[in-house]
Amino acid sequence: MENHGQRGARERWELLAPGIARRRMPVWDCTIGAVAGPDGVLLVDTGSSLREGAEIRREVEELFGRRVTHIALTHAHFDHVLGTAAFAGAQVYGAMGIDTALRDGEGVRTSAVRQGVDADAAEEAADLLVRPHHLVSGELTLDLGGGRRALLADVGPGHTAHDLAVLVTDSGGAPEVVFCGDLVEESGEPQAGSDALPEQWPAALDALLALGGEDAIYVPGHGAVVDAGFVRAQRDALALRFGVS
Repeated sequence: MENHGQRGARERWELLAPGIARRRMPVWDCTIGAVAGPDGVLLVDTGSSLREGAEIRREVEELFGRRVTHIALTHAHFDHVLGTAAFAGAQVYGAMGIDTALRDGEGVRTSAVRQGVDADAAEEAADLLVRPHHLVSGELTLDLGGGRRALLADVGPGHTAHDLAVLVTDSGGAPEVVFCGDLVEESGEPQAGSDALPEQWPAALDALLALGGEDAIYVPGHGAVVDAGFVRAQRDALALRFGVS
C-alpha cells in the first residue's frame, strides 16, 4: 500500500523528464533539482536550512529509491546552500571560487536571518556549512549511469561571481534540461545584489543558451520552467537594465 509520505513527495515534485524532477520550495520559491541514474542521484541546490535539507533528502529517496550521491551548488546564497550538511557522504560541487564565498559562514547566516530565516536555524546551518569538495572551472561531466550524464558548467559570473549551471542529457532521447540557478528567474525580476556582476550577466546568459540550445527545458532558480526564448528575452532585458551589450 502506498504511504502518505510517498504520495506527498510526488505531489510536491514536478517531473521534467524521466528521472529528472524539481521542487519549488516554500517562502523564497527556490528551485531544487534532482537527477537520477542507475549509479547515483545528483541534487541541484539544497534549501535554506538543515530542516529543508533533511526533508529534501527523504523525498528524493522516496522518489528514486536511492540516496543523493552528488550535489551541485549553483551559487552561494543562503536559500540554495544551507541544507547541504543534511546529505552526509555526498560529493559537493561548485563553481571555482564559491569555496571562498562560503568560507564566511557568518555572512551567509546574517543574510538568511535578514531574509526571515529563524535565527537559531540559520546559526545551526551556518555552523555546519559545507564547502564544495570539487571546484569546477570550465566544464565537468558526471556520469550517473545508464546514459544519464550531467554537465556542470561554470557559466558565470553574473548573478554572483560563482554561477554554476547543470545540463542534463540522456541517451534515450529525452529533452535536455538546464538548471540555471538564479542566472534566470521567472517569478520576479532577476535580483542583483551587492555580489552581482551585472555588466557580465548578459554574457553568462549567452553561455547558458549556448549550453542548452533552442530545444532545452530551462529551469530558473525561482519560478516556472521556461524555454530558450524566455532566457533570451531576460538576457536582453538585463542588458538594457544595466547598459551593456
